Amino acid sequence: MQKLISLKLLPSEAASETAVKRYIASAAAVKPDNVSGFTILKRSIDARGRQAWINLSVQAFINEPYQQRELMPFHFKDVSKAANTALIVGAGPAGLFAALNLILSGIKPIILERGKDVRARRRDLAALNKEGEVNPESNYCFGEGGAGTYSDGKLYTRSSKRGDIARILNLFVHFGAEEKILYEAHPHIGTNKLPQIITAMRETITGYGGEFLFEKKVVDIIIENGEAKGVRTADSSVFKAGAVVLATGHSARDIFEMLHHRNILIEAKPFALGVRVEHPQSLINNIQYHTTSKDELLPPASYSLVQQVDGQGVFSFCMCPGGIIAPAATSPGELVVNGWSPSKRNNPYANSGIVVTISPEDALSYMKKQKLPASIKDPLLLMKFQQLVEQKAFQAGGGKFVAPAQRLVDFSEKKLSATLPHCSYLPGLQSAALETVLPPFVDNSLRQAFREFGKKMRGYFTNEAVVVAAESRTSSPIRIPRNPQTLQHPQVKNLYPCAEGAGYAGGIVSAAMDGERVAQRIKEMA
Repeated sequence: MQKLISLKLLPSEAASETAVKRYIASAAAVKPDNVSGFTILKRSIDARGRQAWINLSVQAFINEPYQQRELMPFHFKDVSKAANTALIVGAGPAGLFAALNLILSGIKPIILERGKDVRARRRDLAALNKEGEVNPESNYCFGEGGAGTYSDGKLYTRSSKRGDIARILNLFVHFGAEEKILYEAHPHIGTNKLPQIITAMRETITGYGGEFLFEKKVVDIIIENGEAKGVRTADSSVFKAGAVVLATGHSARDIFEMLHHRNILIEAKPFALGVRVEHPQSLINNIQYHTTSKDELLPPASYSLVQQVDGQGVFSFCMCPGGIIAPAATSPGELVVNGWSPSKRNNPYANSGIVVTISPEDALSYMKKQKLPASIKDPLLLMKFQQLVEQKAFQAGGGKFVAPAQRLVDFSEKKLSATLPHCSYLPGLQSAALETVLPPFVDNSLRQAFREFGKKMRGYFTNEAVVVAAESRTSSPIRIPRNPQTLQHPQVKNLYPCAEGAGYAGGIVSAAMDGERVAQRIKEMA
């Protein structure tokens, strides 16, 4: 028989198949020899007490042969001669999963990506990290796989109502991810493994007749009688299809500006902005696991923090245990930081965005105090606000994408740091007063929140940690509206705004699910 069993084990016990079988046998009131095997359905860590425990939910096989986990089958179709086609602008998670779903439905996808493939993209990232030179078309945000390729590879989402999370995770396994992402409570692939998975997706798309074109920057949408017919690229190429999917990501400011210029409706959308803070990973381990010597069977510890400060929400974002802070700018003269981790999460530092929710009213007030033209009716208001902070960060760092920084306690006490700790950020740090970079309401909220975080996590509020500015690309500052039933733009038929860049997703899995939803609507409309 098969039986679902929940276990609470020590890390050493959870790591031993023999021990797990012994506990299964005890729970099922049988002898250990009667347990032929088990499949882990869910695995999580409970570190709330003095001892960290592993919670396992397993499917146990008792007195019958063990059967390996069945993965979802995917039957792709040859669409090389398909009558129906769809253009997908952007090869991030949304664009890739939309393309794969279209192929499953017998529709030919044509992906247009402004950047380069993952291999060529690495050279541009090296130039950004080592030489302080950014390629506006090939960077941490633009290129094959989009920002998701170099954004840690977290696959955790709360957006279960938006699609089938299990299906998305199974597709990742199909293309080379480890099976453990199917049962980990907070699944993670790792930036080092994502490129080959994304390459496998591209090879499947092209192998079944789809098209995948690099260095094709879309500069205009061809609209006839209120209907999207195709796009025009920077090299004057024209592509036409029965549907146009905008899956451009949250950093494609030129797309937002083009839509606004064409009088295609877009809206300002609240987002979050702040800093990235980095601690020694050993310190975070000690705090979270309540010990000075972490059990090697436990993963590097993470954290999640939230605090209300004078009506402003302050929260941790994209926490990267064993990770690295990376320069995520897409234009010269603007500085953005983000974080990522390799699959083993074995770097000596833990970093996280700590950000403040920004409303249009916040941005308007700040822009006016800076004596800059601004209007609450301007849909680009929050994007311009975001851009201004990034420019201030670049200037404070002194150029070459060197980032302005302060030690954590110094930041909270408005003291310029005489020295800075070693940091994973490769372009380097410059000691600077971050109050000259951040808007006052952001600066004040962060300073107070850090003190409160120190009360929630004893040891967190320390000058061993460094605060780096600016973490500003948390989500899109623009929403491209769409009909909730058809998912098409309300003004332009067959134009499908999609995922993070359109304001409908926040992370790899939610973006992938939104890409699949759009592909399904295209199939229904075909």
